[in-house]
Amino acid sequence: MPDPTPPGPATASAPSHATTTPIRILLADDHALVRRGVRLILDREPDLEVVAEAGDGAEAIEAARSQEIDLAVLDIAMPRLTGLQAARELAALRPGLRILMLTMHDNEQYLFQALKAGACGYVLKSVADRDLVAACRAAMRNEPFLYPGAVTALIRAYLDRVRHGEENPDQLLTPREEEVLKLVAEGHSSKEIAEILFISVKTVHRHRANLLHKLGLHDRLELTRYAIRAGLVEP
Repeated sequence: MPDPTPPGPATASAPSHATTTPIRILLADDHALVRRGVRLILDREPDLEVVAEAGDGAEAIEAARSQEIDLAVLDIAMPRLTGLQAARELAALRPGLRILMLTMHDNEQYLFQALKAGACGYVLKSVADRDLVAACRAAMRNEPFLYPGAVTALIRAYLDRVRHGEENPDQLLTPREEEVLKLVAEGHSSKEIAEILFISVKTVHRHRANLLHKLGLHDRLELTRYAIRAGLVEP
């Protein structure tokens, strides 16, 4: 006599995310069309939901302060605060937050800075439709996600350092000084910088003085030129 019990594989094979709360995502990019396209990729997945958007790094930090999010997807090149600067701030503000960098730059320097800033993944915009969803899920499993070329870059850089007996030099500027430098170069006043970074005007003045002293510079114009050479702002 046949077993009346229905077979179980159909139930067992159902996606594990079907009954769980979607991953709450903050999406930051200074181009509205890019945000719209990325949002379409993410929101069509049942386990992913974009709950907040930001047009720059400072807005991303504001959103993280006011909303519950699980994952931040940040563009690297943004005004006020870059994605790299925002990643450092977010990692300090919300230690449990997962961070992915979404960028058009297939660039070793940006890759290394992103990992140092606390990002757990680096996704190229050119293949976002292929890689971004998998990267989001990997991030929430606390697993790194790097495109194949990034893995090659990491190995090559490590082998080069070993071959030449070199170590990465410590940054001349602290992360906070770098943030102040970028904002100064973008023409923000001390009061505006204080509001963006949630620090006092007096602290902004101290950071500016430290920047001038460390870099051997004399005024805002020279700071701006240095920021352009360092890639913090576009010429």
